Amino acid sequence: MTESYYDEHDDTQLFNVETWLYEDFEVGQKWRSIRRTISEGEAMLFNSLVMDNHPYVADDIFTSEEGVFGKRLVAGAMVFSYGLGLMAHNNVNTFSYGYDKLRFIKPVFIGDTIYTVRTNLEKRPKYKDMGLVKVSYQVYKNKGELALYAEHLQTVKYRHPENVTPET
Repeated sequence: MTESYYDEHDDTQLFNVETWLYEDFEVGQKWRSIRRTISEGEAMLFNSLVMDNHPYVADDIFTSEEGVFGKRLVAGAMVFSYGLGLMAHNNVNTFSYGYDKLRFIKPVFIGDTIYTVRTNLEKRPKYKDMGLVKVSYQVYKNKGELALYAEHLQTVKYRHPENVTPET
């Protein structure tokens, strides 16, 4: 039998992949992402990809002459996507269960810089092989103005499922 590339490198640690398990999740722990500025080009590309042509995100004349804010907004779906993407991980032991409490607190405009703070909120046993963890994402713009809040639920594999009494 011939050895494949993957067989040869199976024991090599993967880069940029987390492996924490339910037992490693610490309620109250926080992380902050790097910052990123949202450009006009990527905002318009996002709008075209999701077919969002609302005047507040796509029409500079409307927003400057008639709009409430005087300039174009970044689509809320884009702020949500970027905000979570800034904290994205590649944990092979977690699976997204859904999002709750998504709120757009302040408008984000083209040229604003955002960053995200992730906070571990709670954990509880759920299934035979996986528990449920909840984290919050607070997306800030510029110098600390809260722009978006959301909670993410994830199922996470147990290290020792035999020590857990599942909810279902």
